[in-house]
Amino acid sequence: MSQKTLTDSTPKGAVEAAPAASSKRWWILAVVAVAQLMVVLDATIVNIALPSAQADLGFSDGNRQWIVTAYALSFASLLLLGGRIADLFGRKTAFLIGVVGFAAVSALGGAANGFGMLVTARALQGAFGALLAPAALSLLNTTFTDARERARAFSVYGAIAGAGGAVGLLLGGVLTDAFDWRWTLYVNVAIAVVALVGGWLLLTNHRDAGNSKLDVPGTVLVAAGLFSLVYGFSNAETHDWGSGLTWGFLIAGGMLLAAFAWWQTRAAHPLLPLRILLDRNRAASFLAVLISGGGMFGVFLFLTYYLQLNLGFSPTRTGVAFLPMVGALMVAAQLGTTVLVPRIGPKVVVPLGFAIAAVGMAWLTGIGVGSSYVSAVLPQLIVTGVGLGLVMPAAMQLATGGVAAEDAGVASATVNAMQQVGGSIGTALLNTLAASAATDYLAGKDATSKLVRAQATIESYTTAFWWSAGLFAAGAVIAFLLFRRGVPELDADAAPVVHM
Repeated sequence: MSQKTLTDSTPKGAVEAAPAASSKRWWILAVVAVAQLMVVLDATIVNIALPSAQADLGFSDGNRQWIVTAYALSFASLLLLGGRIADLFGRKTAFLIGVVGFAAVSALGGAANGFGMLVTARALQGAFGALLAPAALSLLNTTFTDARERARAFSVYGAIAGAGGAVGLLLGGVLTDAFDWRWTLYVNVAIAVVALVGGWLLLTNHRDAGNSKLDVPGTVLVAAGLFSLVYGFSNAETHDWGSGLTWGFLIAGGMLLAAFAWWQTRAAHPLLPLRILLDRNRAASFLAVLISGGGMFGVFLFLTYYLQLNLGFSPTRTGVAFLPMVGALMVAAQLGTTVLVPRIGPKVVVPLGFAIAAVGMAWLTGIGVGSSYVSAVLPQLIVTGVGLGLVMPAAMQLATGGVAAEDAGVASATVNAMQQVGGSIGTALLNTLAASAATDYLAGKDATSKLVRAQATIESYTTAFWWSAGLFAAGAVIAFLLFRRGVPELDADAAPVVHM
């Protein structure tokens, strides 16, 4: 297994720690995977339980979206800070605090006696998730340095990142049907215990950026910028694009992020060193994660509506319906990262994945009011899963590969931020386009007719699927233009096992 060349200045303890770290790396992957699954699940697991929670706690339809938005806002806005904390204070410390905090506030949310308590718990979940997610991903960078083993580890991680939303829908449906909506939050406590015990026993702490200082102005600028951007798109989703609040926050977000980029060129200890973004493959990978995050919500969001409202699926059956996509995604993830990218490079594999996903989404537009799941949904889901499986794990591996050890946390945080912002943009855009398509269809027709209303919803879903297909097609072109030719070189010094 390739490791960093040890110099005379390397601490003796670090040398001795290397074999132990190496021998337990697959157990570390299991712990990281469990923790990442917990974070990804919570982006969707509560969605299915929302109607039950609303009936139980008595909050309004207008407040309902804040249960989802509060998590997204705090998660997205604090990710870069969480990644830098992992670099400065140690990944094990950040990981364990993130796991314990996430479990505690999940229990708080499960015990909520009103809207305020629940939305506060969701916001705190996002904050602890922003600490946990970058630490988890950067742990893979510092644990796996052998090219083939690293590819395998990232295929697992990327599959979880891509399929976790669908698993969340399934688990949310099962828990809501079998028990109570509160268990969609309590389940995190059980998952966290596994991650906490494993992390405590297996991980060692090292502060790769221990001599640096926290970039406070940069932290404030990027947190405020990401918050404004996600809030602006969320406001567009629930209100409209003509709202002054929507454009006010979007413009403010753009200006704050521009100011952040300017500050990073002048800060003594930048929060996001620009050297991370200047590598062409890495920049292409960040964009690939952004685009796949945006288009993927077209699958989860609108297909969930279609299966439940039009085909009459229960929450549990809806979750099960997504499992073939999860399976296809996981198989493609393994194939893409361990076989295809090491042999032919990302310039072929990632655009190919986007193109396959685009075909799957375009094929999904054939759904109708009385369509069969087996013929009109299942094959399309499998094709889309294969496409996303070729894109996401490979992009995540390339986005974090080759960075200096002291930047591993913030590079990992940037990947998570791209996926979160992409999801927010995709959800807002697709919701708006779908709503407009339904309104246009109903114009001049008998809106009291059940059949007409049902057909209007189909029109909204297929419009969203077409736009998702277009987004994936654009991703294929962008990835092909930006990725360098050939197989990427692995820098063995970038993520040494001895610095875990």
